[in-house]
Amino acid sequence: MASFPRRSRALPVDCVACRVSIEGLCGDCASEVRKVLAGYKSSDRTINAGEDLFRPAEPCAGLYHLVDGWVFLYSLIKNGRRQILHFVLPGALLGLYPGPVAVYGAEALTEATVCVIPHENLGPLIEEHPGIGLRLAWTVWRERNLAYDHLSSVGQRSARERVARSLLELYVRYRMTWPAYRSEEMHLPLTQEHIGDATGLTGIHVNRILRGLSNEKIVEFHYRRLRILNPDKLVDVAGIDPQTVLSWTGRHPSA
Repeated sequence: MASFPRRSRALPVDCVACRVSIEGLCGDCASEVRKVLAGYKSSDRTINAGEDLFRPAEPCAGLYHLVDGWVFLYSLIKNGRRQILHFVLPGALLGLYPGPVAVYGAEALTEATVCVIPHENLGPLIEEHPGIGLRLAWTVWRERNLAYDHLSSVGQRSARERVARSLLELYVRYRMTWPAYRSEEMHLPLTQEHIGDATGLTGIHVNRILRGLSNEKIVEFHYRRLRILNPDKLVDVAGIDPQTVLSWTGRHPSA
């Protein structure tokens, strides 16, 4: 198992101005709170697209705070297939396990940067600043709710509903990370294979559904660009209650 120092003392420059000072574990925190967090970090780490941050059943001794980039969480099935469990955006926490090994893997969709907090530092960190513990609990609650919704989607929704719901969720969550973002078009660094692995469908089936949504002037997805042409219709096709969509934009409590 990897070994980490008890605490790091240096305050990295990006801890004051990084993207997750707006959203994430240190979102909206006062500068002195971010300094406390930085003191418990061991390092920052950047991985390339296609690389694993950690793999299933391997040691994972740190909590990874995604600062920049896109990552997906996955499990491997005995027949060699991959199930994508969740797509994570900046502000997410990865590697918060009750045991010493990872129960799922994390692979970068784009170049991604994380800051690492050793698991052994979490207890002292929460004791020094209980508000961080509240943020951790809120983040786990949010990710759990998204996971439950994803599970019900794969198990109960039609193939068309699953694809529409996945596109809608990613679009809403992406806009949440950029409050000033107003365009109906976004860069979506996924392939049809990724969408298929997330929805339990083949790439051919995903392609057919995307063509249908495009022909109906609901969405366009090509060359990793997603354009929402009719948001209300997309919500209808996904079979999502508008209140559920609003829940994806929820913000964490202040610490």
